Amino acid sequence: MKYLLLLIIKIYWLIIPASKRRQCIFRKSCSKYVYEETISKGLFSGLTAFRYRFKNCRSGVHFFENPVNGKLQIILPNNQVHDENEISERFIKL
Repeated sequence: MKYLLLLIIKIYWLIIPASKRRQCIFRKSCSKYVYEETISKGLFSGLTAFRYRFKNCRSGVHFFENPVNGKLQIILPNNQVHDENEISERFIKL
C-alpha cells in the first residue's frame, strides 16, 4: 500500500504540471511533504501527513507579524502556529 500512495503522488506530479497545481501555504509542497513522510516513515505516517495537510492547507489561515520578534507567522485552522521558516516564500515577500 505504501507504494500505491507513492505511485499516486508521482502520477499527480506527471499529469498536473507545477504551474497548474494549487499553491501551498507551506514552504514544502503538500505532495512533496506526504511523499517524503511516506518514504521515510511508512504508509501510516504518510496518510497522517496527508490528512494533516488536507485539513490545514486551505482557507482559514491567518498571517501575522509577531510583535515580539517581528517575524511573520501563520495560524492554521487547527490553531497551530508556524514560524516563517515553514511558510511559503511567496507570502514572506509580501
